[in-house]
Amino acid sequence: MPHDSQPQVEVDQPLSKELGLLAQRVKRFRQARRLSLRQLGEMTGTSASFLSQLERGLTGATTSTLMQISQALSISVADLFEDRGTSTYRVLRREDRPALPSASGYRKTLLSQRPIHEFEVYVGEFEPGGSTGPELYTHGKAHEMMFVLSGVVEITLGNERFLLQSGDSIEYSTATPHRIENRGAGPAEVQWIISPPTSQLAELDEFLPKTRKSD
Repeated sequence: MPHDSQPQVEVDQPLSKELGLLAQRVKRFRQARRLSLRQLGEMTGTSASFLSQLERGLTGATTSTLMQISQALSISVADLFEDRGTSTYRVLRREDRPALPSASGYRKTLLSQRPIHEFEVYVGEFEPGGSTGPELYTHGKAHEMMFVLSGVVEITLGNERFLLQSGDSIEYSTATPHRIENRGAGPAEVQWIISPPTSQLAELDEFLPKTRKSD
């Protein structure tokens, strides 16, 4: 339960450059993620009052607390100290997308990064004949859009089937049993956009960074 007695470093002198940058960047990343002080406090086991002091440069924090904050903001501790001006943008290269362990003929990668609360975005890559699995599945009760980036796929929604090609999209409830299969002769790639998110943190933790291929 959040409390005010957080490990911290009291500041009795003018802010150092590092502490001032830390205060600015915690606030900028928190606001970019559209999190309140209370929400970030709940995610990190700290409190709104402690985080408010941290963002105003009135206190410092231990390494363990900074690690909890950076994890909640989906950044590294180094990001809290790197001076990149006011930018809080993050570029995710294709080869760096977090991915689930490959299934037979199917790979699922994560584009959206926590703690985004409004939506989540995934990409599915299918080899010829690859699918999301033999059974239809559901996940929560949210709105999902599937967009075909390349190839030809068949999506089964309950008792109905739809054949979609590159550029086509379809919308449905995640509560509807569904399954996707590559029906083309070559690879296929689709994108899923889901709002609100249906994945739990434990599920997101299963996504691991892709390993870059050696040159």
